[in-house]
Amino acid sequence: MPDEEDQRIDEQLDSPEMLAVNTLGQLAKNPRVSALRRFITGWYLSYLTADNARVVPEAGPQERLSASGDNLPNVIQYLREQHPKRLEEILDALSRRVPRLEKVDTELLADGRLLLQIKDAPFERPILAKFASDGTLKMLAYLTILYDPEPPPLIGIEEPENQLHPRLLQELAEECREATAHTQLMVTTHSPFFVNGLKPEELWVLFRDEKGYTQARRAADMRGVKEFMAQGALLGQLWMEGHFEVGDPLVAAGGPKKSRPAGNSKG
Repeated sequence: MPDEEDQRIDEQLDSPEMLAVNTLGQLAKNPRVSALRRFITGWYLSYLTADNARVVPEAGPQERLSASGDNLPNVIQYLREQHPKRLEEILDALSRRVPRLEKVDTELLADGRLLLQIKDAPFERPILAKFASDGTLKMLAYLTILYDPEPPPLIGIEEPENQLHPRLLQELAEECREATAHTQLMVTTHSPFFVNGLKPEELWVLFRDEKGYTQARRAADMRGVKEFMAQGALLGQLWMEGHFEVGDPLVAAGGPKKSRPAGNSKG
């Protein structure tokens, strides 16, 4: 909230394409705008793919996973050197999701590149990350984000269901919930299996109204959702069974369902 002595100052930018928060936020005389700018630029938005996690990057520790996940070996190296206990927590969580996983390590090659290796318990030697399953690499990347020792103010994850086994998605949703104790988290998904791990207060359904504008409605505010869940239903199941009031592309173009006029029901 503004202090009592604060005054509103109007500024005119040279072009409508310029962002005020970016331009004015670089001036020391605008501390509140500067704080907002730092908050926004600190957001972490990702769209991870297993193929990017298989690359062999130049060696060197890096604190945070890139948007595509192509520096996963560097982040593992950083955690091993600076936060070994946090890396142990990540690998413990990963081993609960991936059967027989024993160890994840990095190796420095002679040409200066960093190799990510994954070892399964039945085998004596680890395998290269490029031969590991998509799901193993994707889950490792997501856990690396969610267990960040110094998380960004907001984490955005796009469609985590890609390349992951459906049975792992509900548990990933629980990992996401635990991460919200330390940061804000926003996940977009089209998977009912991921939604099954959410509470109705945590799920917002996006849809477009008749004018074409994007709207959002919380599942907890939809009629009957809480009552069904109290009887044991899962949120993703309710979604697939058509109990959400919006968001179904096959009904009302995804917009709010139109109630049937009284007297038109058929026996």
